[in-house]
Order: sequence, then C-alpha cells, then structure tokens
Amino acid sequence: MSSDTLAQHAAVPETPDKAGTPRIVPQRRFGQWTAAAAVLLLLALAANSVLRNDAFQWGVIADYFTSTAVLRGLWLTLWLTAVVMVLGFALGTLLAAFRLSANPVLRAVSWGYVWLFRSIPILVQLLLWFNIGALYPQIFGVKTVDLLGPVTVAIIGLTLHEAAYAAEVVRGGILSVDRGQIEAAQALGLSRRRRWWRIVLPQAMRSIVPPAGNMLIGTLKGTSIVSVIAVQDLLYSVQLVYHRTYQVIPLLMVATVWYTVVTSLLGVGQYYVEKHYARGTERTR
Repeated sequence: MSSDTLAQHAAVPETPDKAGTPRIVPQRRFGQWTAAAAVLLLLALAANSVLRNDAFQWGVIADYFTSTAVLRGLWLTLWLTAVVMVLGFALGTLLAAFRLSANPVLRAVSWGYVWLFRSIPILVQLLLWFNIGALYPQIFGVKTVDLLGPVTVAIIGLTLHEAAYAAEVVRGGILSVDRGQIEAAQALGLSRRRRWWRIVLPQAMRSIVPPAGNMLIGTLKGTSIVSVIAVQDLLYSVQLVYHRTYQVIPLLMVATVWYTVVTSLLGVGQYYVEKHYARGTERTR
C-alpha cells in the first residue's frame, strides 16, 4: 500500500456499521471550527463597535452621502481615473513595444523612462509639475500658470506615473505568449498586424487583465493624492465640507464608503473580464 493511501486511511478511519461493513468517518477538525468561531466573534464585536458608536454620526454621513458637493467630487474622481488609465495604457503599450523592439535606442529609452518614473514618488512628481512654472515661466508663448491648471497637472503627473507600470504589465503579458504561437501564425502567412490582433493580444490579455485591474483600482484610490494641489476630487470635496462644519470623522467616512462601493464594483467587473479572457483554460473551472 502506498504512502498516499496510508495517509488517506489515517485521515478518514473506517468503522464497521451494524452489518459489519466498514464505514468511512470523516476526520473531525475541532481546531479549524474553533478558529472560525473566534474569527466570527471578533468580526461581530468589531462591527458592533462601529455601528453602535455615536461618534461616527451615521445621520450626518447619510445627509452628506449624496450631497451635490460630494457627488461632484466623485464624478471628477471617476473621470480622472478613466482618463489616466486610457492615456497611461496607451503610452505604456508604446513603451512596451519600444522595449521589445530590436532597436537598441528604443529599448534604452523605454527602460530609462520606466526606471525614472518608477523611482520618483507620485507625490513628488505632482508637486514638481505643479511648480513647473518656476523652471519654465512660459510654454509656447503662454504663461505656464495659465496653461497648466491643477486638473491638467494631475492628468499629466498621474499618466506619466501610470505609463511606467502599464509598460511592464503589457510587456509581461506579451512575453507570456508562447513563441510557437507566433511562429505558427507566421507559417500560415498571417500579416504582422493580424498576428498581433488575432494571436498575440487575445492570449496576452489573460496575463494583462489581472494586474491591469489592480492598477485601475489603485489609480482610483491614488487620485486622492491630487487633493494636495487643490483638485476638487472626492477627498478634497469632503475636506472642504468638514473644514466648514468640523465634522471630520463623518465626512471622511462618506469618502471611505464611496471608495469602497466603487472599488467593489470595479472588482466585480474585473472578475468577469478575467473570466472572459480565461475561456478555454483550466482557470475557467
């Protein structure tokens, strides 16, 4: 009898029933159930402490949750996230193509870009772009302070930062495609464009979508950093309110709940996109 079979018999001992036939009895796991009960108890205590704590001022949270100022800030956050993701992945895809190019100059430029923008913290980048007028007072004959407003600075800074990470995500996805697939497409006489659109990208998307989804959620939350340059996103909007009303905790909870709701919806969307591109693989099961 093999060692695996012996282990199975040790985990599920056999006991005879009334007819004398051996009966398999599952092994009782008291430790796991005890740990699960302890975790549920702690979660219940934590939830109770939050819901029954009057300091949260749930009535105030309900009043401001759908207020005009908060919804306007939420809309700017969503719009900024969408613009940054589109522009970031467009530039990141170009950089990934440069990195995979046979041209050493293009490879060096792509590598240098990724190295530079991954090395500088995003807050430092935003502050540098926000004060770029100190270095270049005029751009194309226009005053820099008039040309680059806070929202424009936020888009530029976040996009350049996002593109560095998107380039590595796209490059990793392309490299995950088996070389034999590309060679088979070449043998069939498919053009370079059709090879990329019909063979490479559909397979690369299985590796691109999960980190891209994480980047999308991270970008949504990361847009809160633009509040330091007075962009009226969701966080800055609630800050304006609690600076006037001094209800700091309830207004921060409004922002927290909205971020949680939106990221949860994005997570659901990511799940179905991953499921779509994983068709025909074992992961679909």
